[in-house]
Amino acid sequence: MTIKTQNPATGKVVKTFEAHTDAQVDEAIKASLAAHKVLRDWSFEKRAKAMNKAADILEDEAERLGEIMTLEMGKTLKGAKAEAKKCAWVCRHYADTAEDYLADEMIESGASKSYRKYLPLGPVLAVMPWNYPFWQVMRFAAPALMAGNTGLLKHASNVPQCALAIEDIFKRAEFPDGAFSALLIGGSKVERVLRDDRVRAATLTGSEPAGASVASICGEEIKPTVLELGGSDPFIIMPSADLEEAVKVGTTARTQNNGQSCIAAKRFFVHADIYDDVKSRFVEAFEALNIGDPMKEDTDIGPLVNKDGRDTIAKQVENAIKDGAKRVTGAEAIDGDGYYFKPGIIEDIPESSDAYHEEIFGPVMLLFKVKSLDEAISIANESPFGLGSSVWTTDKAEQEKAITRIEAGATFINSMTASDPRLPFGGIKRSGYGRELAAEGIRAFCNVKTVSIA
Repeated sequence: MTIKTQNPATGKVVKTFEAHTDAQVDEAIKASLAAHKVLRDWSFEKRAKAMNKAADILEDEAERLGEIMTLEMGKTLKGAKAEAKKCAWVCRHYADTAEDYLADEMIESGASKSYRKYLPLGPVLAVMPWNYPFWQVMRFAAPALMAGNTGLLKHASNVPQCALAIEDIFKRAEFPDGAFSALLIGGSKVERVLRDDRVRAATLTGSEPAGASVASICGEEIKPTVLELGGSDPFIIMPSADLEEAVKVGTTARTQNNGQSCIAAKRFFVHADIYDDVKSRFVEAFEALNIGDPMKEDTDIGPLVNKDGRDTIAKQVENAIKDGAKRVTGAEAIDGDGYYFKPGIIEDIPESSDAYHEEIFGPVMLLFKVKSLDEAISIANESPFGLGSSVWTTDKAEQEKAITRIEAGATFINSMTASDPRLPFGGIKRSGYGRELAAEGIRAFCNVKTVSIA
């Protein structure tokens, strides 16, 4: 199997890599286990020194690393550089907090002394997607390594240079040899790694089918997993909201990363009293977006990741319109080199249409007119997904109702859904289970050992 870098802005293959052999994968797993046995005995201070060095590299080389991301998956260079710097943030966060997150927790019992102790499990396989090729990996890797675990990365096959660059960062940061290794393998090889006794757990960010497969295999092997899957996040705007800010943030929330984000706002529920005003504002904002070369600083929207991704989204929009939805603006493929798609808005989506329920992984806003917050929440909760949600209202009662009744892993009030190293991140329903980031993220792959001393 050949693994390749294909530039989405031109459609041209710029570099190819030979996949790792089974023997090479075995050596990587062996090295990962050996590194774990070293890293688990390092002090938190020593781990933090290496993690802060990784953060330094990410900050100092953000331009170079950003160019690799943009070349491989098409995000804007300014977005890619920001991603590298955010990765430095998560590294520094866990360098600073890991010791506190994993401190022994004393418990009163019949023993003279009893407590919880957090201990690392060992090598963890991370199956990661292309859309945030550094951030998705680093938000797993930073807590994993600070806990004393080691990482094996099966990255998406279209971002091999990103995978190798991340491996190189941890090597240069002077973690033990083998502490973090990129496996250049196809999806068909993942099961073999998961079933290896030396691999103790797995985490996956990606599609529902991939998540179900990993969870099934790890269930048979009795290994813990964390899954972060798709989302069709609601963005609710009520009459009391600051409409100018809601539209500004909503445009970013739908089109960030060229619209290819699991936590992007995808379904917009706008109260009938302000619907026409808000719709016209969104149309103006969407039509002002600059589509073009992602390497240019003034570009807002670059290409989608590949031809299949673009064609899938175009087909979803076409089907929705056949079902009775209306195209408000844009939402169509752009002819020419590269895989460009014009950001757009569709409305009046019938409940019978697939678009009413499914995730559209591209810059297409689904606009719904609602009569009340209750109606917005009801439709939002009909989705099989439950990742994030954003609600715009200054009414305290409405805020509390949204927080308690929206079925999602997170609700952001008067701001867009975002990941933050200080806050737990994850979803419910078909958006997955388990949590990344914060204390939950570092404890996810720890043995919570009960210690009792008579």
